[in-house]
Amino acid sequence: MKIYQTNEIKNIALIGGAKSGKTTLAECIAFESGQINRRGTVEDKNTISDFRDIELERQSSVFSTVMHSEFDGIKINIIDTPGIDDFNGEVVASFKVVETAIMVMNAQNGVEVGTEINWRLASRYNKPLIFLVNQLDHEKANFDETIREAKHLFGEKITVVQYPVSTGAGFNSVIDVMLMKMLKYPATGGKPEVVDIPESEKEKATEYHNILVENAAENEESLMEKFFEEGSLPEEDIIKGVKLGLASRSMFPVYCASTKHNIGPRKLLEIIKSIVPGPDEVEPVKTTEGNEIPCKSSGPVSMLVFKTTIEQHLGEISFFKVYSGEVTESMDVINANNSSKERMTQLFVMSGKNRVKVEKLVAGDFGATIKLKDCQTNHTLNGKGADFKLEPIVFLDPKFRIAISAKNNADDEKLSEVLSQIKKEDPTLLVEYSKELKQIILQGQGELHLNVVKWRIENIFKIPTEFITPKIPYRETIQRSAKAMYRHKKQSGGAGQFGEVHIMIEPYYEGMPDQTEFPIRNKEEKIMPWGGKLVFNNCIVGGAIDQRFLPAILKGIMEKMEVGPLTGCYARDIVVSVYDGKMHPVDSNEISFKIAGMYSFKEAFKNADPKILEPIYDLEVIAPEDKMGDVMTDLQSRRAMIEGISGEGTYQKVKAKIPLAELDKYSTTLSSLTNGRASHSLRFFDYAKVPADIQQKLLKEYEASHKDEE
Repeated sequence: MKIYQTNEIKNIALIGGAKSGKTTLAECIAFESGQINRRGTVEDKNTISDFRDIELERQSSVFSTVMHSEFDGIKINIIDTPGIDDFNGEVVASFKVVETAIMVMNAQNGVEVGTEINWRLASRYNKPLIFLVNQLDHEKANFDETIREAKHLFGEKITVVQYPVSTGAGFNSVIDVMLMKMLKYPATGGKPEVVDIPESEKEKATEYHNILVENAAENEESLMEKFFEEGSLPEEDIIKGVKLGLASRSMFPVYCASTKHNIGPRKLLEIIKSIVPGPDEVEPVKTTEGNEIPCKSSGPVSMLVFKTTIEQHLGEISFFKVYSGEVTESMDVINANNSSKERMTQLFVMSGKNRVKVEKLVAGDFGATIKLKDCQTNHTLNGKGADFKLEPIVFLDPKFRIAISAKNNADDEKLSEVLSQIKKEDPTLLVEYSKELKQIILQGQGELHLNVVKWRIENIFKIPTEFITPKIPYRETIQRSAKAMYRHKKQSGGAGQFGEVHIMIEPYYEGMPDQTEFPIRNKEEKIMPWGGKLVFNNCIVGGAIDQRFLPAILKGIMEKMEVGPLTGCYARDIVVSVYDGKMHPVDSNEISFKIAGMYSFKEAFKNADPKILEPIYDLEVIAPEDKMGDVMTDLQSRRAMIEGISGEGTYQKVKAKIPLAELDKYSTTLSSLTNGRASHSLRFFDYAKVPADIQQKLLKEYEASHKDEE
């Protein structure tokens, strides 16, 4: 394969709603560029993209597929992404490494949920967009209505460059208002015949042409001056203006297609070549320290791994983008994230599961390699002379939480290994082995996301599993001071056990003064692994307890805080003052004082007006205006505290604080309430006291379960 230089490379992502035709478009591009000699279909399950078992079963994309095409002297790297929000991590990773995205829209459905969600993602990551209105051959296709909806939702910078002469079964011609020509396609699609615009279309074409020229001219002062002087612009200046407008997101050109009949993809390749910015024509990538790395093949080698997959016969495949320098086969590189040394034993460019071996890749290009020892998605690999750590992909926070367990206990260890492997491929999946909750907690982007994880575990790795409602990681603390003592005394034949401990406990808060009731001889502050503090004061005078037993008392208290007295959840934010006790000259030992410390703490805790804290999350919901009533009613039923509502285009944004206990399957409910048009994000905020009625309910549940265990 030819080695392409940086100025000969274009990187694009195909985005849009499910069933909009992205995978079919990718197939047509592969066919038109000569990569394949026969087009497959999603229905026949033989496309280059969507080749994995779960995708063949669902007949829709679950993972992104990296492809490439060679066309008219350039190399086009393509990432075909899923259209469902649950798999948005694939889109986010793609946005990191491509310069432009192509938004594929279904002309029979107009602006769909997936279109809106991908628009918001593209806006968030500041990614230029080309719109491709697809399926214009469908009898219900409505191009004009699709454009009207798009302009209403996304703004007037949606600029028509092509429009269909007619839609439906006879669709075969589009008017190109940049060329001011009609493109007439043969029955098999492919290369169109360029002919004059029919008289009946000239007025409409001229109107669209004038809008295009004006929008293009606005992107550079010299073009605007020329436009005012001459009233129009030649084709090369229109292309220049469109390219500038696309790159700055001040213009979103619209093109036409019927990928089912291969109408449009070849022309799209020409468009990509002419207006999509190259990797050296956009803002340089930055390091974590904020330094820019120019995209030049003459620079030191630096690349970012943006995707990891595990294939049955190949093992782990690492996909990367070269941001600087030239990567060659057998090159040694250093992983900036863990300082490990790696060797690029083989270099490939990929198209689905097909791979082509290459000897060298230059700055701006995509590649893949296998058998790296200690490399994951988001790791930076540097060659000699580079000491960079590139800014990582910032994935969205998880929105859905569930517990998983193997149906057969013998599969527990194997399940852990499989989850670790899946996590390598999917950075948006969070796996927590919670010692506190005694559950494996999965967190992801939605119910479907985690259902797909379960499907893979059961169908690929053959481990029967079940989903369980996850427990809530409550916290326990106190609201006033209390004293207690406990004497541990045990005699069993030989040496006995004896330890007596008197303690006072108080609620801890930042900046609080030390208690003055007892003299503090020594003070220890422990930051608990689960949050909060324990302050341990040694107030023993006169040798009532030997100093060597104080660590054992502290250990007993900390063990009890790890299994809280109320619900078995972690305790936090407590000051303990050990002020008195008794010893036995023979029977006192560390275990005696550990037990005495544990039980004196438990007794004092229950007398100190204990309270249960629950995790509270910051919730942000973006929903259509007409669905806000249902969204607000649901939030209020979930004990949410609304903090503000603001407008965001045709949507409303709600910010609220909400307990984790009320978020069970919230993403599924929100999707149902808004027909899938809303999106939301979650982030942990803090712990807050649960209402009294809920505390009583939790105490009763814990007591009942504790009796069952006994």
